[in-house]
Amino acid sequence: MGVLLNCRGLDKRFDDRQAVDGITFSIDAGEVYGLPGPNGAGKTTTIKMVCGLLQPDAGSVEIEGRALDRDLSAKALIGYVPQDVALYPDLTAAENLSFLGRLYALDGALLRARVAEALELTDLTDRRDDRVESFSGGMKRRLNIAAGLLHHPSLLVLDEPTVGVDPQSRHAILERVREFGAGGMAVLYTTHYMEEAERVCDRVAIVDRGRMVAEGTRRELVSKLGERDRIELGATGDLDALACSCRQIPAVDSATVADGSVQVIASEARAVLPSIVEAAASVGVALDSVQVVEPDLEAVFLHLTGTALRE
Repeated sequence: MGVLLNCRGLDKRFDDRQAVDGITFSIDAGEVYGLPGPNGAGKTTTIKMVCGLLQPDAGSVEIEGRALDRDLSAKALIGYVPQDVALYPDLTAAENLSFLGRLYALDGALLRARVAEALELTDLTDRRDDRVESFSGGMKRRLNIAAGLLHHPSLLVLDEPTVGVDPQSRHAILERVREFGAGGMAVLYTTHYMEEAERVCDRVAIVDRGRMVAEGTRRELVSKLGERDRIELGATGDLDALACSCRQIPAVDSATVADGSVQVIASEARAVLPSIVEAAASVGVALDSVQVVEPDLEAVFLHLTGTALRE
């Protein structure tokens, strides 16, 4: 369908902290593109530059070939859904969307049609006349997305849209995101849940400490691990010593402590498990659980950055 968003060499510094360092990527129409990474990785700063809410120190953003910093019409092509719910709690769902629609210069029959359409797309038609203050967290998130759809954007930017929502609402949001992409919209999706990126994104750029460390489809990224497996060790004792001991095993590529466990990347899990048990015994650590996980994007992130995504 062709490139819709093109970002080149984006840099942003806040005082002595380099928040974004040379990020370059493009998104085609009809593609869901993910920016997974931990909190503080630079995802939100990146999308704020994409949306024109922050001026980059260097680099450029083009939407449909229009330079964002020189052509204001480019901003009209973006639907931005921020992390924080940007709604008026004392207004109904329809009143919120009607108000926001007028900011997009929509009115009359067209505005009413767009409000109805946005509510239907987010499964909120039956709650159109209820005040937002009565909504669950998941419903507020869905209405937040509806607000970003009113003007039929070419690019929908979603910043952590499922944070704090219940599993049912999360499922509904992810299904809608997939549908938006299938319908021809370009979607830029940030998350610190790697399983979400695997589920909805056509391509993913792994961002860590402001830099893009890898980009590709799930298959392309997982191939970076070859046939390596991820082994999660639940243990009691000195986990840092266990990780250090595991790193001495020839078949182990990396071993790090994350979320109260030791995460090991190895070429063949079954072959290396006896050595891991011996390593634990050698440092006086008791293994409580051992789980072998097939290669996934979480394992890729751990392998490339040395830290778990959820840290």
